[in-house]
Amino acid sequence: IMLVGHLLPYSMSDSNKTNFTNPSTFILLGIPGLEMAHVWISIPFCTMYAIAVLGNFTILFIVKREPSLHGPMYYFLCMLAGSDLVLSTSILPKMLSIFWFNSREIDFNACLTQMYFIYCFLVMDSGILVAMALDRYVAICDPLRHSTILTNPVVAKIGLVMVLRGIMLILPYPFLARRWPYCRLNIIAHSYCEHMAVVKLACADTRVSSYYDIRISSYYSLSMALLVTGMDVSFITMSYTQILRTIFSLPTKDARLKTFGTCSSHLCAILAFYIPALFSFLTYRFGHNVPLHFHVLMANMYLLVPPMLNPIIYGVRTKQIRDRLLRLFTYKGTNIFSWCSGSQTELRAELAGDMVLGPFPESLTEQSKRH
Repeated sequence: IMLVGHLLPYSMSDSNKTNFTNPSTFILLGIPGLEMAHVWISIPFCTMYAIAVLGNFTILFIVKREPSLHGPMYYFLCMLAGSDLVLSTSILPKMLSIFWFNSREIDFNACLTQMYFIYCFLVMDSGILVAMALDRYVAICDPLRHSTILTNPVVAKIGLVMVLRGIMLILPYPFLARRWPYCRLNIIAHSYCEHMAVVKLACADTRVSSYYDIRISSYYSLSMALLVTGMDVSFITMSYTQILRTIFSLPTKDARLKTFGTCSSHLCAILAFYIPALFSFLTYRFGHNVPLHFHVLMANMYLLVPPMLNPIIYGVRTKQIRDRLLRLFTYKGTNIFSWCSGSQTELRAELAGDMVLGPFPESLTEQSKRH
């Protein structure tokens, strides 16, 4: 989810009056207009970061320690947790140094590196959510073949594709940014090196190549935003269309609720990821009368909220993770509960929406056999 625009900050005629240099450093303002409240604003941001780090490391630890959680859904969840850790760590340490120590300078190369990591791992997050939608689709629409379709090598290949997709699609960002001439002050009215905030510092000089470098970068960013988001949302929508068709074809209300419950955590993760990003995008594109500090706050929220909420969503709504976490703190690792493993991995959810690995509803299994 990349916020981009069409308009360039300076025209070629404007640039004739300006000196062109690539600054060695940028100055990050933090949240413009709220400088006096930076210390207070840092408290909720720091809290969200602490929850994100603790929660995602807990997910990784529990899945690693529990052999019964070594399945496709939990492997994808670990990928999401790792991506969220990198994403939140890409912005929070520097942001807190601005808020607490007034350390506003950031090296030019460090700024481009931060920009690359932010958008690279946003694309990875979106791709992992698509992979999780595929897992839900196979588990519900073709449960008897779930373990044979999504084998460990297949899961590893899907994860590798999502990582390479993020790396390759965002790789042109820093290389194009290095080619821009910068003719404005080196002050970024943001708390991190957000792409459009850096673009606004660039301008086109009398060389036609510089002018088109900026144009190409702007259009490439916009096309990537539309392509990645459009493809991922379309695939998730198609998956859940088929999932809902299967669920509504079940004979009893109890079976429908139990089966739908297996998707609840994933749906919450999708909403937590796309809604803040969509709201930030809409306010940026259409909220011309919205104060700048509100834009910056929203841009920070859509990078911090999903990494914080994902481990909470899966920790609270996934019965197996919740039970393992309770055992970890309550029984100090003693083996109190015994878990029976059947001949195949199947899914079951309680009416409250808990997501567990267990036998499928009989109606769903019988329906699969008929198909």
